[in-house]
Amino acid sequence: MDWKPEVAAFLDEPRFGVLATINPDGSVHQTVMWYRRVGGDIVMNTRKGRVKPNNLDRDPRASLCIEDGQRYLTVSGRVEIDEDRERGLESMRVMTEHYEGAERAAELIRDEYANQHRIELRLIPDAVDAHGF
Repeated sequence: MDWKPEVAAFLDEPRFGVLATINPDGSVHQTVMWYRRVGGDIVMNTRKGRVKPNNLDRDPRASLCIEDGQRYLTVSGRVEIDEDRERGLESMRVMTEHYEGAERAAELIRDEYANQHRIELRLIPDAVDAHGF
């Protein structure tokens, strides 16, 4: 994905997104997520065993909606899951630094995330719906 500069700047600011995945019964599961833009993709992180990665294992289709008042963006596509624990923990460190700063990230890695099996979710965009840009 080649992001327009104003959309890339919007994505690069710390915001919350709402990730939608598909439950086994066809209903939608939504989760508030941290995310970051890596090139043309959107990277997120979660703990192995939660509903969203289980849904994505079965059906990789997803969308992420990010809003800021009248400006919002919905990114739809397929998610690739990297279940490597060490890469997942490093990805979470980078994500946490982006949102909370280096000092807080170090604390959370040590006290919480190191005890979890963190995995990376990479949303590869098929479609983008941008408003207010």
